Amino acid sequence: MREPCRAWTTRCWQLVCLGLLLTIAGSAAEAQNSSAQGWPEIDAFLKLNSNVRISFFAAQTREGRSGSDAEVGPNLDYYVKPLRKAKRFILFDLDESKSRLLMLRAGYRYMPSTSSPTEQRGIMEATGRYPLGWDVLVSDRNRVDLRFIEGDSSWRYRNRLTAEREFAIKSYHFAPYLRAEGYYDSRYSKFSRTAETVGCPFPIRKHSEIEPYYEHQNDTSKAPNRQISAIGIVFNLFF
Repeated sequence: MREPCRAWTTRCWQLVCLGLLLTIAGSAAEAQNSSAQGWPEIDAFLKLNSNVRISFFAAQTREGRSGSDAEVGPNLDYYVKPLRKAKRFILFDLDESKSRLLMLRAGYRYMPSTSSPTEQRGIMEATGRYPLGWDVLVSDRNRVDLRFIEGDSSWRYRNRLTAEREFAIKSYHFAPYLRAEGYYDSRYSKFSRTAETVGCPFPIRKHSEIEPYYEHQNDTSKAPNRQISAIGIVFNLFF
């Protein structure tokens, strides 16, 4: 057991380094006040048993109104017994959590920025899933961010709805999705941001997939409103 764990740890550090390099490259290519952006991301998942997995996340994001942010950190996921009715919808999906009725997550994020103070963030999530008609799977993620920035603390509630459906071309399977997310920020006492996303994960090997997506954000926390259009790409690894 120790050797696989050591190998996975080595892979994680390699992925972190690659993610940080992608973040730096993306930051250098991006204009300071541009509203069109590119967000690279790498996620690695390790299944510990039938109900628990750990993962590591490395990405470039935009949290502030200027500059670029990196985001890295681990997660611990726990999910309840399989949702039998949904299994046929996601038979070829590498993410086993999509066959579960409920997934709980605890995580940590370290977020250095090119224009703002470094942020540390605790994460708590609960994601429920339910299959609808026409083979559509709906997910409702409820997330709380506990934010710590230069000694100041705040919290943010995020609700994200996702609808996805699996399609097949001969033996190749893929599942496009639509997402909508609202952010409630305690600093402004209102829903200060919305995001709409369309994307699709494509399996490329037995334990990996690539997930391109497009996201539009509208930030109303301060005047004037800030809008962001981003093309993202996620590389997911499952062990």
